[in-house]
Amino acid sequence: MANRTSVGLDVHARSVVACGLDGQTGQLYERRLTPDHGEILAWIRSLPGPVVVVTYEAGPTGFGLARFLTGHGIEVLVAAPSKLQRPSGDRIKTDRRDARHLARLLHLGEIIAVTVPGVEQEAARDLVRAREDVRGDLMRARHRLSKLLLRHGIVYYGGKPSTASHDLWLRAQRRQPVFTLPGLGLAFDTGYDTVLATVARRDRLDAAIAAMAADSVFTPVVSRLGCLRGVSTLTAFGLAVEIGDWHRLTGRSIGAYLGLVPTESSSGQTRSRGSITKTGNGHARRLLIEAAWHHRPPYRVGADLRRRLDRADPAARDRGQRANRRLHARWAGFDARHKLPVIANTAIARELAGWCWSLAVLD
Repeated sequence: MANRTSVGLDVHARSVVACGLDGQTGQLYERRLTPDHGEILAWIRSLPGPVVVVTYEAGPTGFGLARFLTGHGIEVLVAAPSKLQRPSGDRIKTDRRDARHLARLLHLGEIIAVTVPGVEQEAARDLVRAREDVRGDLMRARHRLSKLLLRHGIVYYGGKPSTASHDLWLRAQRRQPVFTLPGLGLAFDTGYDTVLATVARRDRLDAAIAAMAADSVFTPVVSRLGCLRGVSTLTAFGLAVEIGDWHRLTGRSIGAYLGLVPTESSSGQTRSRGSITKTGNGHARRLLIEAAWHHRPPYRVGADLRRRLDRADPAARDRGQRANRRLHARWAGFDARHKLPVIANTAIARELAGWCWSLAVLD
């Protein structure tokens, strides 16, 4: 509407710079506010109507402000930062200029909004991301401990690391003569204790995710996604909470939404494609990339996959099995053509995203 007031907010942890643009007169109303939601709401309601629409960039401050204003009847668009238009020659960036820029883009209808998750979805997503953070912490803790041993010529040759036998071997290394030195022994104890504590944190989060996946609003989607190879409870729950409303996507658009489509640079008759765009939700993209590797071996229904298939309804089970056969056939075709595995896996992940969408929206 041409006569609405468009409000741009530059939101920070300790301050909010607001700019209101009157669509009829072009007048600007600017104010520096505190992050208190009540104060922001009072200032917005003091602006001329008849319609006030608010936007601010998605970021570390979260979606609490958007949910608060929406609950009080104010339309809010949370802008995707990567989609904001910025003049290439603009070299001055201040909070006030950012708020004005947002207000003008909103007035012109050039804001591309992200979906604001519900409170329950955001809580579940924080749980999944906490588990992913612990996964990274555990990898770093194990690397630090192994490199401490490597510096003193101690290397494990008994098979795969991070197993029960490897843990027994690690504890036996504490009795090596080199670790009788007080400083080095303390360094080993600290590294090993860090690994054990991080494993315990990961196991607690795994148990919480499994419990929520079994009894929450995400349970039906998790059960259907579990019909796919490589999509166990943790992966299915992670995809469910990261994407949220699957109906806003399609089988064609979900690959682009997750950044799994190739970049393109075309001009005239020249068309060049590069690596994937890596835009959108990186957490969901990583889960799909890892799951796609499971479709490379021949398709056999193991005990774990059988349990997941038994929990799903017949329609989801049939679609999941068709997907598993199709994705393995694609892998076999890539291998027959000697396609580079990492490139082939990305293509499989893009198609796997479409199958996930198909199962998630299955009624």
